Amino acid sequence: MEVTLSKIAALVQGTIIGDPEQVISGVAPFALAAEDQITVAGTARFLKKIGDCTAGAILVPRDFKTEARNLLQVDNPMVAFARIMQYFHPPVQPPAGIHPSAVIGADSKCGKHVTVDPQVVIGRHVTVGDRVWLHPGVVVGDDAVIGDDAVIHPNVTIQARCIIGNRVIIHAGTVIGSDGFGFAPDGNCYHKIPHTGIVQIDDDVEIGANNTIDRGTFGKTHIGRGVKTDNLVHIAHNVRVGENTVLVAQVGIAGSATIGKNAVLAGKAAIAGHLTIGDGAIVGPQTGVGKSVPDGQIVSAGLPGMPHRIWLRVQRMVPKLPEFSKRLAVLEKRFKRLEEKMD
Repeated sequence: MEVTLSKIAALVQGTIIGDPEQVISGVAPFALAAEDQITVAGTARFLKKIGDCTAGAILVPRDFKTEARNLLQVDNPMVAFARIMQYFHPPVQPPAGIHPSAVIGADSKCGKHVTVDPQVVIGRHVTVGDRVWLHPGVVVGDDAVIGDDAVIHPNVTIQARCIIGNRVIIHAGTVIGSDGFGFAPDGNCYHKIPHTGIVQIDDDVEIGANNTIDRGTFGKTHIGRGVKTDNLVHIAHNVRVGENTVLVAQVGIAGSATIGKNAVLAGKAAIAGHLTIGDGAIVGPQTGVGKSVPDGQIVSAGLPGMPHRIWLRVQRMVPKLPEFSKRLAVLEKRFKRLEEKMD
């Protein structure tokens, strides 16, 4: 595909500085872009290096100007870059149809132009919307609902009665609606607590590979519109995740926690049960959260990397910290008495 820079500018509502007839045949990263490709310089780090870039055109912020290159000024360079990538690499449209090896239960309904690949199993009383693509090995439990234009990748399991919204993407190996981790101890053994609720995933959500989202004990585990999860995320029973929140790889959220809108939970963040993470809050990587976080607050407690020899010295000191604290308290008292005598 070859298009002019002027056509790309119209696609992203951009302003051209340079040659509007520059031919663009694709997108590429900043350091590798060729003369017929477009790239992005959305931060100061890349804007400083524009003179070294060999791309045919560069997306830049609206207020950035230079005469060195063909520039395309836009309000949000990364969003514009995403739209241009979608233009050059549109989603694959599979042929509609149901493979002979698929199993579809009684009273289930599939919408128009649905693709059901080999070895898919659909339970009873399931509703599948229009233009849905169920990849090989997908299992959909009884009474589940899948909205229009959803893409369910290989070996995803959607358990009984769960609800999947429109334009939802679920990547390979994810399990939606497994039982929550609930057991009642009697001192000798653990008695399983039945989980009778569901999982509801709203429109425009994308779930990464190998996620596990447990059904509610009662009611529902609810993933709000526009949420994006990375791979290997665990969301426990009755958790509520607000709209447009991002959960990065290996995040774990314990039961009945509430995550607000537009929040970010970085890699390996762990949220204790029944807490609230406020709207717009950011939880740093490897941070264990043991109390609720207000709207907009940033919390971090992860371990930074350090040279191994220094790490060994630090670890040797950790067991001695209680004794150091006691000795410091004694020294503070002595110092205070000396100050009083001097006065």
